[in-house]
Amino acid sequence: MTASDAPFPGMQQASLSFRELLNLTADFERVLAAHLSINSTDLGAMEHLIQSGPLSPTELAHRLGITTAATTLVIDRLEKAGHASREAHPSDRRSVRVVPAEASVARTFTALRPLIFGVDAVLDDFAPSERAAIELYLARVAEVYRRVIADAPPPPPAP
Repeated sequence: MTASDAPFPGMQQASLSFRELLNLTADFERVLAAHLSINSTDLGAMEHLIQSGPLSPTELAHRLGITTAATTLVIDRLEKAGHASREAHPSDRRSVRVVPAEASVARTFTALRPLIFGVDAVLDDFAPSERAAIELYLARVAEVYRRVIADAPPPPPAP
């Protein structure tokens, strides 16, 4: 896509490339979910569990933005597929944590490795000053996302 056929006239080429990257990320997530034989919500749960380690079902629900009842179904599916398990909390016997399965984490990293190292290898083609500019750009884009998310109006109440 070029600036001339952009959905918003006047978009800079870097913004168009970033938009394409977002679309490709969504495509890759669908491929990864299929590789793990799970749906996109379950993949989101696995991402949180891999990044943060064991989480309570309530915390997982909060991070996914879904109800605790829906999260119970997600956890059930992840357990059935062998991707996670429920374990007693080590310091609070009344609560449980959802723990990612080591084999599933390894399988996920195996699928992610070509993407992670491929992106890192692209950076090797740039001079240190260019890498610094790329890092600054991405940090500022992330800040724009944070600001827009923080300023978003609350969702309408459920009917």
